[in-house]
Amino acid sequence: MIDKKMIYEKAISEINNRRNMAKAENYIHFQEVEKNIPEISEINLQLAKTGMQIIGIIQSGENVADKIEDLKNKNLQAQKMIKSLLLEKGYPEDYLVMKHYCKKCEDTGFVENEQCECLTTLIASITAKEMNKNSQINLCSFETFDINLYYGNNPSETEQYRNIMKRIFSFCKTYAEGFNVNSDNIIMFGRTGLGKTHLSLAIANEVLKKGYNVLYDSSLNYLNQIEREHFGKSDGDTLSQLLSAELLILDDLGSEFTTQFYTSTIYNIINTRINRSLPTIISTNLDQDEMLKRYDERIASRLFTMYKSFELVGKDIRLIRRQKRI
Repeated sequence: MIDKKMIYEKAISEINNRRNMAKAENYIHFQEVEKNIPEISEINLQLAKTGMQIIGIIQSGENVADKIEDLKNKNLQAQKMIKSLLLEKGYPEDYLVMKHYCKKCEDTGFVENEQCECLTTLIASITAKEMNKNSQINLCSFETFDINLYYGNNPSETEQYRNIMKRIFSFCKTYAEGFNVNSDNIIMFGRTGLGKTHLSLAIANEVLKKGYNVLYDSSLNYLNQIEREHFGKSDGDTLSQLLSAELLILDDLGSEFTTQFYTSTIYNIINTRINRSLPTIISTNLDQDEMLKRYDERIASRLFTMYKSFELVGKDIRLIRRQKRI
């Protein structure tokens, strides 16, 4: 069960950390500049008096607009002088400007009392991490994918299979390296033990490193959780998270029971993510004929027309690995 309050508190804590880090870095910059360019310290002292000067002008009641405009011009000149001195001493001209992680909300998490996009993204990322802790599968890497474990029934077929798998491997690696939220959908077909899950989770691993929000688990595990939440047996909003993740990995589609609820949920996930242009990677042990028999035309047509399709070939790698150890 996902504790929404805990996730929100974690996100706010991270936003506060970002703001404090920005302040700490800015303070260090000011200390350094005060030491190396004392002229800037004098200018900053004068700028700090601006508030009191404005109050004095207003209280005097004489030529208020002209005097405030004159003060504004002097401050602009002082700021230009600071930039010039910084550049002269080899610093960037914005060295004393606070470098916020999010310029929109200045690391507060809110813009005009509305939740900033950075806070929303952070909540989604933390939620994904918490959900992935319960995943029944573990991340993999491209480095541990071995083309030499693919065999046919004879040398010619082995060469053919390995060439096919090299092309699929190369596509997956390039896909992960260039991933963005507009990347293609992928479906991998093939018998068990051919590396579909390995390649999917290697992609997930690389995409996570880029900072994207990725969810990965077996379709059965997700569907079970969604069903429990739908019928009030568990708290959470798994379906909403699956519909909005920047990348969704649905492993072993077809292993779930055939029920009207599961079928409609699968359609909802696939169709909604297509409509939102969010990429999904699906692996299945079913071939295309079996997919047509198991799912209705609405699901099959979307998988066959809106997904890049790859059929993995060879013999069960797990059996081959086991035989090599004997």
